[in-house]
Amino acid sequence: MGATFCDADDCYREYNAMKSKGVKFFGEPKQVPWGIEVVFEDLYGNRLDLLQHNGF
Repeated sequence: MGATFCDADDCYREYNAMKSKGVKFFGEPKQVPWGIEVVFEDLYGNRLDLLQHNGF
């Protein structure tokens, strides 16, 4: 099964905005080879990736 990604221009800004509204995250944004990524949970318990892609 594939992952679902939500593209972000600024992962840290979106993370902070979403977290302040009560969104559940699994860790903090981290640098990965393809950009900056953090996993969060939607209203139905699905895990999604918030990703700021670096063009790799």
